[in-house]
Amino acid sequence: MDYDKLKGVIEGLLFISGDEGIDARQISEIVEVPEEEVVDLIEDMKADFRRAGRGVQIVEVAKAYQLTTLPEHVPYFERLATSPGQSTLSQAALETLAIIAYKQPLTRSEIEEIRGVKCEKALNTLLSKQLIREAGRAEGIGRPILYATTKEFLEHFGLREISDLPEPPVNLDIEEVRMEATALFGKQEEKTND
Repeated sequence: MDYDKLKGVIEGLLFISGDEGIDARQISEIVEVPEEEVVDLIEDMKADFRRAGRGVQIVEVAKAYQLTTLPEHVPYFERLATSPGQSTLSQAALETLAIIAYKQPLTRSEIEEIRGVKCEKALNTLLSKQLIREAGRAEGIGRPILYATTKEFLEHFGLREISDLPEPPVNLDIEEVRMEATALFGKQEEKTND
């Protein structure tokens, strides 16, 4: 195998090893090249990355090699992490958030009972975006976590307090809503096809 191809394989191994990293001995066994040669290749790759101005670097931590971002790029990563408009919520996350907003505090099983489907991923998304928080534990078997909205939720939706939420629809006929949605989206498709 030529050196460029070998470097590409090593870069891929570093990428998939993630935060745990991978040591030179493991790489050596996988690519079937002596360990000393692997170390030389990694040092060469480090220099290549610097010369090319790449956004990642190879570092050695606890005798394992890892791909990491450059420290000087941290301000950009912080902006990505804190920009509220950067990503949108899935339909499942929006439904879960609406249930929590109107019925808080409530447990995951209560949310799943209302939605009729599992909601663990949606809860994790909402927690990571700080739109909901753990608001204590419910009484009963296992003392499940209670979820409630956060100050960030109020700020994101421009609400002074949770009571400013619009009234939820009463006696909503799901079949009627589905028919209206189908009619609306059917008209939308007709317009785009014209």
